[in-house]
Amino acid sequence: MSTARFTLDPAFTTGEVNPRLFGSFVEHLGRCVYTGVFEPGHPAADAEGLRTDVLDLVRELGVTAVRYPGGNFVSGYRWEDSVGPVADRPRRLDLAWHSTETNRFGLSEFIGFLKKIGPHAEPMMAVNLGTRGVAEALALQEYTNHAEGTALSDLRVSHGDKDPFGIRLWCLGNEMDGPWQTGHKTAEEYGRLAAETARAMRQLDPGVELVVCGSSSQSMPTFAEWEATVLQETYDLVDHISLHAYYWPEDGDVDSFLASAVDMESFIENVVATADHVGARLKSKKRINLSFDEWNVWYLPEWEEHARGVDQADWPEAPRLLEDSYSVTDAVVFGSLLIALLRHADRVAVACLAQLVNVIAPIMTEPGGPAWRQTTFFPFAQAARYGRGQVLDVRVDSPTYRTRKHGEADLLHATAVRAEDGSVTVFAVNRGRTGALPLEVRLNGLGLTSVVEHSVLADADPDARNTLADPERVAPHPADGTTLTDGTLTATLEPLSWNVIRLA
Repeated sequence: MSTARFTLDPAFTTGEVNPRLFGSFVEHLGRCVYTGVFEPGHPAADAEGLRTDVLDLVRELGVTAVRYPGGNFVSGYRWEDSVGPVADRPRRLDLAWHSTETNRFGLSEFIGFLKKIGPHAEPMMAVNLGTRGVAEALALQEYTNHAEGTALSDLRVSHGDKDPFGIRLWCLGNEMDGPWQTGHKTAEEYGRLAAETARAMRQLDPGVELVVCGSSSQSMPTFAEWEATVLQETYDLVDHISLHAYYWPEDGDVDSFLASAVDMESFIENVVATADHVGARLKSKKRINLSFDEWNVWYLPEWEEHARGVDQADWPEAPRLLEDSYSVTDAVVFGSLLIALLRHADRVAVACLAQLVNVIAPIMTEPGGPAWRQTTFFPFAQAARYGRGQVLDVRVDSPTYRTRKHGEADLLHATAVRAEDGSVTVFAVNRGRTGALPLEVRLNGLGLTSVVEHSVLADADPDARNTLADPERVAPHPADGTTLTDGTLTATLEPLSWNVIRLA
């Protein structure tokens, strides 16, 4: 096998990693909330009904910004239903996921959940621009963020939350380009509504950060035209534009699936190009950043098949939906998606793994039972821990392989991050399914002398996964033979593997 190579030099960087790149997502969907993060009566539940075993795993995962309450759910969301005494909160039909929402877990409970994760966790709140509009967004903002002395801020205080929630980051709706979205709009309709909402929210608080809806995927027929039209209306009023992408092995094409990050990187670059074109056309000195606030491996065809068989008369509470079980192969693709985000840290300022618990999630639970880590847990936790600092420019010289969807793709996908203390972490994926991949990295001017650790996620069985019956079947293991001599890192990447190589 030919050797893959690249050079690292502190003079050549991409950008600083925003901690929000390691965000996640809690939606009222399936069991993400109920019997996920929140299960009163569970042996591990605290006084507020939050599962402490889940909280421990969320802290270990290292999530920062957490998007809430949706997702598709937000386009039917009435925030007033989710505040005040729990016994007085109404039950509602959720059109997005054909479920009954009890509102037992609401806005105050969500903020309390974030506080228990730790000070690094911040809310990323979405407003409903599907079935509601400017007035309701302003009311929610006043309730959450104004100190006291008005009807809505005093209402929050009367509900037991004296201190404002201090929400800085807001999403202006969700996937409004999608025909599946309740209140779906054309780009012109949404752009105008988003602009009006953004302008009003900034009147209440000029310091808010706002995310405008981009395309639900790069494959949408309106992609790029949607971004251009929406940004034409909102460019000087918002800070970020959203991207959403999910990947699975279409028609069983594993080789293309392993190169999914090729699509993710082109998606990012195409949105950047579109946004910058609009900025140039408007003669604006401002730069719009990207919020990749839904991304993951998701076996979407399985959900679509399930949805076709739903009993339209049945509106269950917290049904089991989208509970994908992730294999080693899935985890390697997942790690590659993380690499893609880091490689574009100069423009991707926010990213949210969808979702956090049970629903296409790195953490699974059983009602009344245990919680465990899926295979995808490990790449995220390692990236969130060691992917902080300055992303170094990585341009690989790699053997390639042929894919049906992406053409020739590199076997190696990699990035590297230099921490404030000068240490460097290399994140690398070997997409090859059968052969190990030799790796050489030339280290120029970095002052690195030792390999601290080379951690690998790989398995002889690429379909191996962690389950309720065998929750620790898959975990990272140390690699042998990785050396740093005379400024050159030498390693061998196992077939179909996610690698974290820490240097000091």
